[in-house]
Amino acid sequence: MATRPFAGFEWMIAWRYLRARRAEGGVSVMTWISLIGITLAVFALIATLSVRAGFRAEFVDTILGANAHVTVYSAGQVTDQGGIIRGFENYDTLSQQIARVDGVTRAAPLVKGQVMASANDVSGLGDVYGIRQEDLEAIPRVGSGGVGDVASFDQGIAIGSQMARDMGLAVGDRIRLTSANGVRTAFGTSPRVNGYEVVYIFTAGRYDIDKTRIYMPFAEAQSFFNREGMADEIEVMVTDPEGVDRFLPDIAQAAGPDGLLWTWRDGAGSFLRALDVEDNVMFVILSVLVLIATMNIVSGLIMLVKNKGRDIGILRTMGLTEGSILRVFFICGAGTGIVGTALGVGLGCLFAIYIDPIFSFVNYFAGGGVWDPEIRGIYHLPAKLQLADVLSAVSLSLGLSFIITIFPARRAARMNPVEALRYE
Repeated sequence: MATRPFAGFEWMIAWRYLRARRAEGGVSVMTWISLIGITLAVFALIATLSVRAGFRAEFVDTILGANAHVTVYSAGQVTDQGGIIRGFENYDTLSQQIARVDGVTRAAPLVKGQVMASANDVSGLGDVYGIRQEDLEAIPRVGSGGVGDVASFDQGIAIGSQMARDMGLAVGDRIRLTSANGVRTAFGTSPRVNGYEVVYIFTAGRYDIDKTRIYMPFAEAQSFFNREGMADEIEVMVTDPEGVDRFLPDIAQAAGPDGLLWTWRDGAGSFLRALDVEDNVMFVILSVLVLIATMNIVSGLIMLVKNKGRDIGILRTMGLTEGSILRVFFICGAGTGIVGTALGVGLGCLFAIYIDPIFSFVNYFAGGGVWDPEIRGIYHLPAKLQLADVLSAVSLSLGLSFIITIFPARRAARMNPVEALRYE
C-alpha cells in the first residue's frame, strides 16, 4: 500500500540509521566525516566570497573616495608660435557648466604636477594636486577625519599619512618641494624649490595615495608650476560612480569640443576585470571542494545500504514500497547535507562578521607582517557578507547533496527482498 511521502515512520527509520553504532558498520563515523566535510567546504566558500566582495568594495571605495569619478582634460590648443597649450583658461566657467549637468555633484579645477619632496634627510616623489579649500573638504576620504585643521589649508599644504610617517613629519612641520619645471630665466628654466608648512595630514585608505599625494592651494599650485591663469583638468563627481558611463554624453557636451573625458573605470578597469576573473575561478575551485565533500555522503550511504540489506528486505516484506525505501535513505543523505550546510553557513557568517579580531589574532600569532599594504594597496583584509553569496553557497551545497544522494537511495529501493533475505 502506498503511503504519504515523507511520513513520520520514514523519518524515524532514517534517524535510527544515522545514529547507528560503530559496531553496526561504522555508519555513524562516515556520517560525521560527511558532516564535517560539508561544513568546512561551505564555510570556505562563504568566507572566500565574502572576502573577495569586501576586497573589491574596499578597493573601489578607496578609488572613489580620493579620486575624480570623471576627469575632463584638454586636447590642447595650438598657439600662434606653433606650440600647444594644454589646459583650460576658462576653468571656472567650464566647471560651472559641468556642475549643472544632471547627476553631477561637483566639478572643480585642478593643477597637477610632480615634485621631489624632502624633509628630515628623507626624499621621495610626490604628486601635487592644486585644489581650492572648499573642493578639498568635499573629497570623502580626504576632507575629513585627518590630523590637523583643514580650514588652515590656504596657509600650507596637506600630505598623506604614509608620506608623513616615512619623513617623520607632523602638523606644523615644514617640507621642501622641488619642481624641475620651475623658475624661467634668460638662461633657461631652473628648478623651483619652496618650503611649505604641513597643516593637514589625511588618510585616504590607499597606500599608494597616502605615500605620494600632496594637496596644495590652487593659486599657489598655479604659481609653483608656472600655470598662472590655467587649470590642467576638471575633477567631476557624480551621484552614481558605478554607472558613470551614462553621464558621459552630457558631461562631454558641457565640456565642449576641447574637453576629453577619462573615468575612474578607465584607470581601474583592468584590475576590476582581473578581480572578476579571480572571483569566477575561486568559485569553481571551491565548488569542487563542496562536490568532494558531498561524495562522502555517497560512500556513507553505500555502506549503510550494504549493512542494512536485511532490514530493507524485512521492510519490503512488511509492505513498504520502493518509494518509501528511497525516501528513507534520501533523508539520511539529505539530512547530513542540510545540517552540514547550516553549520557551514553559520561559521562562514561569523568569520565574515568578526574578520578583524580573527585577522588580528592571526597577525599577532604570526609575529606581525601578515598583511603588507605596500603590496596589496589597502591597509587591512576586508570582508563583506552579501545575501547573494550566502544563497549561492547554500544552493550549491544543498543541490549537490540532494542530487548525489538519489543514486545510492535508488539502489536501496530497487533491492530485491528475496535476495536480501536469502542467507538470513
